[in-house]
Amino acid sequence: MWWRSASFILDKNDSFLRDDSETRLLSPPPSSSMAQTLDPNLTISPYYQTRAAHHGVVTSDWLAQAHAAAGRDTATPSSEPEASLNSIGSDNSFSVIDEFNNWRKQPDLAEAVAAIRALASVIRSSQATTMMELQNELKTASDSLKSWDMTSISLTAGCDLFMRYVTRTSAVEYEDFDSAKSRFLERAENQALLLQARKIIAMLGQDFIFDGCTILVHGFSRVVLELLKTAAENRKHFRVLCTEGRPDRTGLRLSNELAKLDVPVKLLIDSAVAYSMDEIDMVFVGADGVVESGGIINMMGTYQISLVAKSMDKPVYVAAESYKFARLYPLNQKDMVPALRPIDFGVPIPSKVEVETSARDYTPPQYLTLLFTDLGVLTPSVVSDELIQLYL
Repeated sequence: MWWRSASFILDKNDSFLRDDSETRLLSPPPSSSMAQTLDPNLTISPYYQTRAAHHGVVTSDWLAQAHAAAGRDTATPSSEPEASLNSIGSDNSFSVIDEFNNWRKQPDLAEAVAAIRALASVIRSSQATTMMELQNELKTASDSLKSWDMTSISLTAGCDLFMRYVTRTSAVEYEDFDSAKSRFLERAENQALLLQARKIIAMLGQDFIFDGCTILVHGFSRVVLELLKTAAENRKHFRVLCTEGRPDRTGLRLSNELAKLDVPVKLLIDSAVAYSMDEIDMVFVGADGVVESGGIINMMGTYQISLVAKSMDKPVYVAAESYKFARLYPLNQKDMVPALRPIDFGVPIPSKVEVETSARDYTPPQYLTLLFTDLGVLTPSVVSDELIQLYL
């Protein structure tokens, strides 16, 4: 099970991270659609040493430049179903799950952002006449989304952050209901700006890629792909080694996308990571969730790759959006809700043979170097601080 802490222990040991208010930032040197309904009888989850330059301090201007660059490149997606949002208020049969599924069909939209969009639609469609009724509707909708897939960390974190950010405002005590509802909706729309998170992370992370380097990636992460794409567009020359990513072969998908960008890419079988680590300069992975300890929950195999990289003094970088920060504290590999997936070995498996079908593992923070987030470039020890800021 998960341990949800009631308090956070701040790291007082890293004194160089406590010199000023900016010292938490370090300087630089899968399918496109989902089923509308899920079979409740199914057991398969629907959610499938670094260079010295890193120790410098980044000014707020540098982070602002990354935000500005992301803003220039990010336009309002034309494919978003805004028409349905505008007309949803008159629909008494509104379902937050259906709305979530509609947003989820967009291949580039993260699950947490789809949940935030769906919860924003709840505010628009609400027939509540008091703030208590509206807050109860939002809580009910949030609980419904979280129970839709209890194994999804980003979905739960996205809903919790939405409820914390949107409803936590003292101004509603002094406003009439319509004004307060408009304020809720405005704050919900601000949450939707999380769509820019990948662009911001890409602008921050690509500075750590240097010409001639070799990067190992594991699994298919849209934010890692965006980061590598940004580096390639900035005329950086590097090559990428992709693990195959069995059993769903996500590495094949990522290698295909990189090949389209004319990035030199080589495909590895998963068991060849240690064999190839000598030629690797850095490791990039995404994350299903970032937990309180500063560790990550990610695709199965991330832990063992990080172990090999650590033993050979290779930096492991994590690219993850802030809406994946979760107030969870796993103690070991089994201390999490299992996310199962089918595994096809290509040959019949005797019924007496047990098959491990978990889709993800937990990587402790001591095996990670830096986390690239839309909040900045963080060390694992700073994650608890950021969680306090997000949930206060």
